[in-house]
Formats: sequence, structure tokens, C-alpha cells
Amino acid sequence: MPSSPVPSPAAPAAARTSPASPLSRRAFGAALGATAAAATVGAAGAPAAAAAPAERPFRAAPGRPTGRRPNILFILGDDLGWADLSSYGSPHIRTPHLDRLARQGVRFTDAYAGSATCSPTRFSLYTGRYPGRTPGGLAEPIADRSVGLEPSHPTLASLLRDAGYATALIGKWHCGYLPDHSPTRSGWDEFFGNFGGALEYYSKLGLGGEYDLYEGDATYQDLRYYTRVLTERAAEYVSRDHREPWLLNLNFTTPHWPWIADGDEEESAEIVRRIKAGDRGALWHQDGGSLDKYREMVEDLDRSVGQVLRALERSGQEENTLVFFASDNGGERFSYNWPLDGNKGSLKEGGIRVPSVLRWPARIDPRQISDVPVYSPDWTATLLDIGGARPDPAYPLDGTSLAGYLLHGERPEERDLFWRVRGERALRRGDWKYHRSQDGTDHLYDLSRDQREQADRATAEPARLTSLRTAWERTDAGLLPYPAAG
Repeated sequence: MPSSPVPSPAAPAAARTSPASPLSRRAFGAALGATAAAATVGAAGAPAAAAAPAERPFRAAPGRPTGRRPNILFILGDDLGWADLSSYGSPHIRTPHLDRLARQGVRFTDAYAGSATCSPTRFSLYTGRYPGRTPGGLAEPIADRSVGLEPSHPTLASLLRDAGYATALIGKWHCGYLPDHSPTRSGWDEFFGNFGGALEYYSKLGLGGEYDLYEGDATYQDLRYYTRVLTERAAEYVSRDHREPWLLNLNFTTPHWPWIADGDEEESAEIVRRIKAGDRGALWHQDGGSLDKYREMVEDLDRSVGQVLRALERSGQEENTLVFFASDNGGERFSYNWPLDGNKGSLKEGGIRVPSVLRWPARIDPRQISDVPVYSPDWTATLLDIGGARPDPAYPLDGTSLAGYLLHGERPEERDLFWRVRGERALRRGDWKYHRSQDGTDHLYDLSRDQREQADRATAEPARLTSLRTAWERTDAGLLPYPAAG
């Protein structure tokens, strides 16, 4: 398959603008990249013009009427790398539907996951708090049935439900197992999906060989390709005649391993054979996959999102539905993260910076780009704010609402973004990032000049390093300690 004629992959990664500034040279390069990608996918059959206008720095449209509270469609890809979308610079993966979604709203260049693996990020999104606030969030990721998101903890879903929203979660949960933990125990009215961190796409067998497709708390039999099943369910949900605003968390497992695309039934059967023979590493699929297979899976994810968005459009609810798309963490083996360094599991940029786009036609103008640093807990605070729900004062949020920035043009609050995983630490303040690597060495990077984190400024700027390290340690002191290894 020929590569899309986008400019240098580094161009979209380098956008550095302020909300009220003219387009900088580097942001202009990012805009050109998005325009070229839009023209390419338009020629391939996407609903895009041959030469779409360039992105512009984000500006709120405060004159828009407030209207009703929006529906919320929050879509997560699984292990999708920062540059795996053509609108983020991928030279070989075409994602016309997600690119179109980005053109219709805001594309974020400096958006992050709440952690570097699946379940801690989901904890941070569902609670709006650091994963280390709760015992379940200390598992990186959850791999057994001993911990999970406690039903007593308020969540995005429970708080919005109390404010009058219908709530549903379709797809990957990965925040604990039955009988103690479930979306329906944590604020979602409906659940259809899998509890574990991975499953084989046809048989629905999980890491331990268990069947892992559920409707509510009961198993549901469907042996078709999983992404198809989730897409149908999500399209049906958004097509309903809802009487109240709704929240749908749509959590695809694509493109997480095993590397099986729609139609790969022989490969599926071999993995199932290995699982049933007791091979507990079969789903990791270390001997399978390829760049081409990964491309198939990401492009299938893109088509699936397109199908759900078409169903939303046909339902007449598109105008007042806030759609957000992101990945749950950085990419893995076959992902394209250039120019970032690191992958899933690492607190380097490639492990936590993720593609993120937001569309809300009723309130936000199209073709915009924002380089404001944001991460998962911020979206919790933002959606609660927009949905008219109040956080529980007994569980204060660690995220900051972006509603004032997105809807009224207020300057984003300057604050630190904090991450912690076993053996690593990171904190971002403005353009500066503090990182302690697995070998215990402290590093300091100026992300405005060095997104690849290769020019270590720790020795040159000891005072700044000390300030950021002290801030990290102050936050860490308020979190739960990791249990002893072993």
C-alpha cells in the first residue's frame, strides 16, 4: 500500500502555539501536515474536501448559546501510539474517519494518558484522581482478581448518573473482576464487554483461558470478531430515542494484541489451541503480528469509529453530542510514535502522550489545534463540569476542568502533570519535564525544543531539576505506597 503523501512525520508533533497567538512556524508545519493528510484521505473516499483549510490555534466561541447539556461519547483505543493516526503524522496508516473527527473540532498535540498502562489510566479517567489514590490503581495493570475499582468510590458515571444522565460502558473494563467489581456496580446503568486486559478477538478467551464477554454480569455468547460486535452495540446505543442526556464510554480493545484482524480465523484458531493447551502467554502473541497487520487493525478501528459516528449523525443527536477520542496509553510493539521516545509502560513521552481529539459542534468550532498540556483526570473534571455534576468533596479530583478554556476562552490554569509507576517518575510543568528512569537517574527535558527527550538538561539547570523533583515528591507523599514486591 503506498504511503500517504504527508510531510515529515515530525511536523504534526512540533506544534507549539498559545490559544491567542498567531500560528507559529512550527504550528504552521503541523497545520500543513493535517491539511495534506486531509486531502489524501479525501481522495481515498473519505468525506473530506480535496484541500481542507489549515488548522488554527484554538479559540473558544463564547457567544454560542448554552442549550441543553450534551450527550458524551468517550471513545478509547487500546495501545494506540501517538502518531498512529494520519492526522498525527503516520506515513503508512490511513484513518479518514478519525481525521475527519479532528477536523470537525480540536486536535490536541500535548495530551497525555493518566498512566503508562491500561488499568491505571482507566482508574484516573473514571475517578478523576491519580491511580495511586486507590489500591486498585496500584496494579500496573490489574492481572488478577484481588483488586479493582471499589463500588463505593464515586466515578464519572455515578456522578453524571446522579445528575440525570443515562450511562453505559461498552468494551474493555479492566478495573476489576466479578463478583466484587463491575461497571454496573460503579455507576454505569449498562455494561457490555470484557472484564480483563486482553482477549482473543473471536473466541473471547482471556489471559487465563476464561470466556470474557458479558452483558451486565452474565456471559453473552457471540463468536464474531470483537471489534464488529462492539461497533454494533455502540451504534445501537447512540441510535436510541434517549429521553435524557447520556454518557457512553466506548472502549475498544483494538489495536491491542493478539495481532488478529477481521478475517484472520486461522490465526485465531491457533491461539485458541495454545490457550486451551495451557500456554498462558499465547495471547501476548510474541511470535505474531507485523507492521502490515497492525495497520489493518488501526484502519479497522478507524472504520468502526466511523460507523458509530454515522449512527450518531442519523439519530439527529450529533450537534449536541461531545465526542472525545484518545488512546489509553502509548503504543506498543508495532506503533509509530515518532518523534517521541519510549513505548507503553514507560513514562517517556512515547509511553504516555496520546492522540486526542474533541468535537462538539454546538459549542466548539472546527479545524482547531491546541498545545495545552492535558491528561486523563482533566477530562473527568471537564465532563462533570459540562454535565452539571459536582465532584464528591470526600474524593477531591486531581484533574482540572477545561470547560472555561474550551467554552469561554479562559486561560488554562498552570499546574503540574504528575505520573508515577513502579521504578519511574515524571512531572511536567509548562514545557519542562522531570523524569527518573528505571536506573534511578534523574533527567530534565525542555519539551518545546526536545520532544524526543535526548538533550538532558539536568546538569545545566540544577535549580529547576530540584524544584520539579520536590514537587513530584510532595504529591507522591499523599499517595498510597506500592505493596512490597513478591
